[in-house]
Amino acid sequence: MHGMGGMAPSPPATNGTMGMMMHRKMMMHMTFFWGKDTDILFQNWPGGKSDMYVLALFVVFFMSLFLQLLSHTRFIKPGSNHITGALIKTLLFAFRVGLAYLVMLAIMSFNGGVFLVAVLGQTLGFLIFTVAFDKSPHDGFDLPPISC
Repeated sequence: MHGMGGMAPSPPATNGTMGMMMHRKMMMHMTFFWGKDTDILFQNWPGGKSDMYVLALFVVFFMSLFLQLLSHTRFIKPGSNHITGALIKTLLFAFRVGLAYLVMLAIMSFNGGVFLVAVLGQTLGFLIFTVAFDKSPHDGFDLPPISC
């Protein structure tokens, strides 16, 4: 490296755990791409297999759909015990936030297909559950909407 005063970066380690970790980190995408060769939520899943990639897309789609179900459903009957209702709302909130973070982490794989099915699941879920419960979006549901 000319102009660096004789300092040249050492080549990456090729053996041992650290070398494998460094090699693995270099393979992560930081821009959107298309293809089945990606890791979604877990290391080596779906593992580059077409059938497992399709399964991963279905999982992300249904997680997104279920998020909208949680946001548009009344689980607590009016007039129920205030403390019990508050505990159930708190547990539902924690579950919904955890699920939302999982969908976000799946999208952070930067895979175009994962992004599309996550948006499609949220959109279809909003449409279905808003129409199915015949309510305006956020009228009288247990949990407030997730805000951006």
